Order: sequence, then structure tokens, then C-alpha cells
Amino acid sequence: MTGYWVDAAAVGFFALEWLVYALTLEHTTYGRDSLSARMHVYREIWVRNLLGREARMVDMQIMASLQNGTAFFASTSLIAIGGGLTLLRATSDAIAVLGTLPFNLSPSPALWEMKCVGLILIFIYTFFKFAWAYRLFNYVAILFGAMPPVSERDTPEAEAHVIRTTRVFENAGQHFNRGQRAFFFALAYLGWFISPWVLFVSTAAVVIVIWRRQFASNAWQAMGS
Repeated sequence: MTGYWVDAAAVGFFALEWLVYALTLEHTTYGRDSLSARMHVYREIWVRNLLGREARMVDMQIMASLQNGTAFFASTSLIAIGGGLTLLRATSDAIAVLGTLPFNLSPSPALWEMKCVGLILIFIYTFFKFAWAYRLFNYVAILFGAMPPVSERDTPEAEAHVIRTTRVFENAGQHFNRGQRAFFFALAYLGWFISPWVLFVSTAAVVIVIWRRQFASNAWQAMGS
């Protein structure tokens, strides 16, 4: 019974770290100085510069590359879901393999299946985030195409369109970032397949790494200069 409490505590720590990190990044003053927040400023600059260009083919090509990258991650999420289902079906084989290791890491069949289901749910969440981000990037491409001509750049309608496009663009980037964050935490979650103690360590390590990339990386410093 004690072992199950350790597992529950490790999973609770994992979920709490994910939630606190996400809320801090997206809904606090501290998070407004993150790398993602700094990049959002350039989304608006891009849209405003687009309004002043006659030829917008290059902008559409950049948007297509963003869509392709999002589609790649969405496809990868589906593959990961398939891998999780394979692990779930191979419960007996996996436990037998773990039982042959020098250290006894074999969980009960029920616990192994719980771990697999949790991993599958994370990747399902990831897929939905990337799929919705892809859809939003499509909407941004449509809004780019509907951008008023240069001759109308100083009209209230053009300003409203810039704000509208920037908001949808920001939302697309936010969902993409959430999908990537879920991928990182899925890597931490894999530590639970070894031991709940490893899950504690892997979760803390992932939070440190992604925090550093958002608030202390070379890219963050460059965007603030």
C-alpha cells in the first residue's frame, strides 16, 4: 500500500508542476516577460508590416511553413498515441521484461495499465492542441489574404483587421506552445515507468529546462535587447 501512495504523490507532483508552470507562463505578470510573450510583439509587427506591402507572397510562404511544422507535430502525436496503445496491449510482455532486470521494477498489471492510459491521455491532449493550432494558422492565412490594400492602410477598418489578425495569430501560437509543453511533460512522465522517484526527478528536470528556455536562454536575452 505504501508504494501506491508514493506513486500517487509522484503523479500529483507531476500534475501540479505542469499546472503551476502553465498558469505562471500564461496568466501572471512574470510570464509576460517570457520568450513566448516577447515573440508575440513581433507577430503584431509582422501583421502591421504586411499591411504596408503590395506583394505578400513571401508572408504566405512563411505562414505555410508554420502550418507544415504544426501538422508535423500533430502527426507525431498520433504516432505517439499508437505507441501508447501498443504498450497497453503488451502489458504482460512489458512486465516480464522489467522482471528480468537486476532491480525489480515490474509493477502490477493494473498499475502498468494506469501508466499507459495516462501517457495516452497526454498525447491525446497534445494532438488536440496541435490540431487546433493548425486550424488557427489556417484562419490567420485567410486573414492575411483578406488584408486591406496599401491604399487603405490608414483607415479604421485596416486597424481593426490588424488587431483581429494579431489576436488570432497569438491564439494559434499559444495553442502550439501548449502542445509543445505537453510533449516535454510527456518525456518527464516516462520516468514513472521506471519508478515514482524517477518521476519526481524527471518532472523537476523538465520544468527547469523549459523555464530556462523561456526566461534565461540566449534567445530570451536576444529578444530583450
